Amino acid sequence: MEAPEAEETSFPDERLELIFTCCHPALALEAQVALTLRAVGGLTTEEIARAFLVEPETMKRRLSRAKRKIKEAGIPFSVPPDHLLPERLAAVLGVVYLIFNEGYGGRVDLAAEAIRLGSALAELMPDEPEVQGLLALMLITDARRDARFENGELVLLPDQDRSRWNEAQIARGRELLDLALALSRRRGSYVIQAAIAALHSDDPLDWTEIAALYAELARLTGSPVVELNRAIAVAEADGPSAGLALLEGLELEDYQYFHSTRAELLRRLGRLDDARAAFERALELARAEPERRFLQSRIQEVGGTAP
Repeated sequence: MEAPEAEETSFPDERLELIFTCCHPALALEAQVALTLRAVGGLTTEEIARAFLVEPETMKRRLSRAKRKIKEAGIPFSVPPDHLLPERLAAVLGVVYLIFNEGYGGRVDLAAEAIRLGSALAELMPDEPEVQGLLALMLITDARRDARFENGELVLLPDQDRSRWNEAQIARGRELLDLALALSRRRGSYVIQAAIAALHSDDPLDWTEIAALYAELARLTGSPVVELNRAIAVAEADGPSAGLALLEGLELEDYQYFHSTRAELLRRLGRLDDARAAFERALELARAEPERRFLQSRIQEVGGTAP
């Protein structure tokens, strides 16, 4: 039953309304995001677990605990009034971004849905810089979608045909990024990521500036995945040895892109046996067929036999 306070809101989108309803602050942030991905994004437990870099059984237990807490504590599932929306914003942004990431990895419908939700969120909260930053990030990133694959095969950024990029979408993303920067002196994580995405659209790429932004983002988030991306940028700016040094100590053993990045840097350094082992580990973790074929070709290049 819908609470009377729901009438105080002015949501432009029913699914966005549902996201705010699910992101109840009585739950841990991770639980809010995971439950909402399940209810709104339609993601499976396995997909949600992959997004959080945990085993499916671990995520299944977390979801069960969150549902039990909702039942035992009698947490009301109702739309918050406008003045309480900001306290749920971090979880809502996290949900939309993870839906986008899952879609960008192959499910085009989810990426489009995330951008639609981001647009509705920007309409609902036009003065929130992180909202504008997230929408900018998604638009700029998604603008390169068509160039990421050629005849079904994965194409890395330096080899992409830029004429296939959606320049109008990139321009719109840059406008939103400028708006986000104007709204706040202190850059949040989505604004920084949008700035990085915009720099990736430049030619030539300023890898030193990209690495500096990743360093800022790492300080803000403490995320090992961000540190991984910083290592990639540092490798481009200062050489593969510098990038490889930053990878040491990162606890991302079950993360495909950690191993594929490490493998690529080892390959550039001529350490082919080590590179092959790292590519093989990445292949074990890869699920998308274009990525698997790419890794198999890399294994063959460094003298191995791709399974």
